[in-house]
Amino acid sequence: MTDQPDRAALRGNPSFVWRAGQARRLQMILDAAPQPLQRALVDGCGVGVYLRALQQSVPEVHGIDIEGEHLQAAAGIVPGAPLNLSQCENLPYPEETFDLVLSHEVLEHVQDDRLAAAEIVRVLRVGGRAAIFVPNRLFPFETHGHYWQGVYHFGNTPLINYLPDSLRSQLAPHVRAYSHRDLLNLFIGQPVLVRRHTQIFPGYDGINARRPAIGRLLRTFTYALEQTPLTTFGISHFLVVEKVE
Repeated sequence: MTDQPDRAALRGNPSFVWRAGQARRLQMILDAAPQPLQRALVDGCGVGVYLRALQQSVPEVHGIDIEGEHLQAAAGIVPGAPLNLSQCENLPYPEETFDLVLSHEVLEHVQDDRLAAAEIVRVLRVGGRAAIFVPNRLFPFETHGHYWQGVYHFGNTPLINYLPDSLRSQLAPHVRAYSHRDLLNLFIGQPVLVRRHTQIFPGYDGINARRPAIGRLLRTFTYALEQTPLTTFGISHFLVVEKVE
């Protein structure tokens, strides 16, 4: 706990290791990607784990991040990858540069998520697609911690996301969580079509590492829920939009 908001509170922690949950999301991204797929951008690349993974399938993968330390780490695991220190709201690329843009659990942390969404669309080519993951407001836990009496508490906090906005903003002012409509509203007025929008459950990688039997049970049960209306309570939205003009 700390009296001052630290970087993890304001911007979250990037994925540092590659586990089954990330591999599952990667396959979802590749399944949703357009063809031909020659050039991709990881918008908020963190330390580069998705950069490295996408390089196995995409000839040219770029990355941007607002944290210089993250980019230094990314350069270490993806040598030669084109990396830029940049905000998501001001991407340093011309229009229609990329076939695919990945925004993985990033929009909830930016200053202006609507502008960041517009930038994603701007740098996509016509027919290009964006694959976007953001926290789901209906998931029973806020995974980015909370504030109480000015002190930040790290960890999963139950039921915060079910509170009215006025109360939630006091407990979790550092991070957004999106309803189905909230996420789609970011793209109002943009030249895109929604190709897929669903919610997914966690990979339970930490639980699986400590208690494999329990981890497998949770995966089997909640992944089955993704085929039912109860998928609406998943941890993250998965949205795919395609640029059409």
